Amino acid sequence: MIRRFIFLALVALTGTIALISSFTTTPSQASDQQVNVYSYRQPFLVEPLFDAFTAETGISVKVIFAKKGLIERIEAEASNSPADVVLTTDIANLSQAAEKIAQPVRSAILNQYIPATARSDDDLWFGLTWRARIAYVSKERVSQESLTYAELADEKWRGKICLRSGQHPYNNALFAAMLAHLGEAEFRQWLIGLKANLTEKPSGNDRAQVRRVFGGVCDIAIGNTYYMGKMQTNEKNSEQKQWAASVRPVFPLMPNGGTHVNVSGMVMAKHAPNQQNAQKLMEFLVSAKAQKIYAEVNFEYPVRQDVAISPLVQSWGQLQADELPMDEIARLRQRASQIVDETGFNQGP
Repeated sequence: MIRRFIFLALVALTGTIALISSFTTTPSQASDQQVNVYSYRQPFLVEPLFDAFTAETGISVKVIFAKKGLIERIEAEASNSPADVVLTTDIANLSQAAEKIAQPVRSAILNQYIPATARSDDDLWFGLTWRARIAYVSKERVSQESLTYAELADEKWRGKICLRSGQHPYNNALFAAMLAHLGEAEFRQWLIGLKANLTEKPSGNDRAQVRRVFGGVCDIAIGNTYYMGKMQTNEKNSEQKQWAASVRPVFPLMPNGGTHVNVSGMVMAKHAPNQQNAQKLMEFLVSAKAQKIYAEVNFEYPVRQDVAISPLVQSWGQLQADELPMDEIARLRQRASQIVDETGFNQGP
């Protein structure tokens, strides 16, 4: 197991309750046998990766987990920050981290195994896994086998679509991608049409949307692919298996024929006290061994193209990813967010 001291604390990080793994290393106490990670990714996913890294290298991994506020924390810690590597869940956090708290990493290994569309041009952020944002359609009420994202604004789906907040990072990235493909005028009209097709005011998380399809509230839910795996294998809340069984995944297409994908990833902190160990960890996370763990534990698509996806993910259908660079999505996030507010999207139909 990862060598670390653990305590449970109710910590307010921008209003979020977090599980904290503490460590006390400072830049003046860098260690040849340690690397410090600030992680937005959940413990159950990354701990197997860190255990494998420690077993292979002898370098211990010490971690802070939180849902929000880690980038702001590193900013506040400034040159005293012990953070070496930051793991994030989406392009929104990746681009924010790159802008505020990251340093470039020049690595032939990272450039070899991470496609150019999944890393920044300036070597500040690097993708680790893909997840597609797809449609979960009712098996009983929707016979259509394929969809486009543009079609979600068609009047035939009036009152039949469920979606979480338009300002959530997952939807913000999807909307930014649509903005890139359509241009502002057409995107605005598309968003107005999608708003009109919502069953109710956007709320809840991705799994809640699938639950609403199961309950007959709507016919189409929009969510990330890995939630299908989480529901299908959920032994603790077995009712989620019923939600998953009531829908089938459909991979909508962008105008260029690809499905929108988001990316989880990593940066090296600007003041990392253990830079060599940090780079070793980052390079390990794109190894075949680590990428296989990502694929099997969290039902994500490995960013490394020579690592197979899990059999369960394969069963959902073939993903042909949109080739729009993540940097372009990051560039348009703010404008997409503004148009969400300007159209009153989150007020519902």
